[in-house]
Amino acid sequence: CRGCQFAPFLYNMMEVIFFLKLYTLYTRTRLGYMYYKRQMRKAREHYPAGHSTSFPMDLNGIRIIPISVLSDNYSYLIIDTASSLAVVVDPADPQSVQAVILEEGVMLEAILCTHKHWDHSGGNKGLKRLHSSCRVYGNAADNIPGLTHPLSHKESVTVGRMHFKALFTPGHTVGHMIYLLDGQAFGAPSSLFSGDLVFLSGCGRMFEGSATTMLSSLDIVGSLSDDTLLWPGHEYAEDNLLFAAEVEPRNATRESKYQWVLQQRGQKMCTSPSTIGEEKQYNPFLRSHSAELHLALRVQQLPDEDWTQFRARVLEELRKHKDLFNRR
Repeated sequence: CRGCQFAPFLYNMMEVIFFLKLYTLYTRTRLGYMYYKRQMRKAREHYPAGHSTSFPMDLNGIRIIPISVLSDNYSYLIIDTASSLAVVVDPADPQSVQAVILEEGVMLEAILCTHKHWDHSGGNKGLKRLHSSCRVYGNAADNIPGLTHPLSHKESVTVGRMHFKALFTPGHTVGHMIYLLDGQAFGAPSSLFSGDLVFLSGCGRMFEGSATTMLSSLDIVGSLSDDTLLWPGHEYAEDNLLFAAEVEPRNATRESKYQWVLQQRGQKMCTSPSTIGEEKQYNPFLRSHSAELHLALRVQQLPDEDWTQFRARVLEELRKHKDLFNRR
């Protein structure tokens, strides 16, 4: 019947509306905060030692410590060992982060918050209470808890020998930022703390931005040096690489990385960091130019469509496929 033709469309629209209502509840109401607190308590019960085992990485006197929090998030403590000054990125569980701060015997100078979602910003105020002189950085467009120092695109944050550049990357949220630690100051590769913009072989959902906006943000990541270390906000590697196999099945680099990730996750080991160079080889969300990807998604560039418009359309289609893949 004629009405049946519209049934899938109406079902999808209802699903989208329901999802948006849930998202609004999570980000803009007290209920969202209470849900985050409940998730934190459950994670502490189920993963008393954290969801993944990780080890510090020492880069010529700069120490980066991934801290597994909640069920699949990562916070990062970055320490200038010469001065014992530290910065933390996205301290979702202040108790877990504080334990590492005490273990390392460092002074927390700054919190770098990528975006407003509770699983990244929920510990800001708790840590601020414990470290009164600590500064909380982020973008003013996001309603970041405890924000003291709003940042704009390409502004810098300096703590000891550590120089971070804030990069405005909207799409996941309207005020999402990523933080690039300059490695030249200590003779090492730079490090990118990417929040929910880019994961190992994945990217965040486009909650508050268009595909064009997200593509522009992803292109910022793609323009970075290949040896830049990537420290994402979640442990999604295994699922992301499985999806990547569906859209680029002949990608040998992806298959090699997947086998490594299986070994790591089989032992509940952290898969961070990756590198930007690696990601450009197998992360489909950084490969909107790939002909194999276009074929898998069944999209073609239109005669009057410029390359950027086409790549944005590829990204939008890719994100839809990933969302469906996650619901299987």
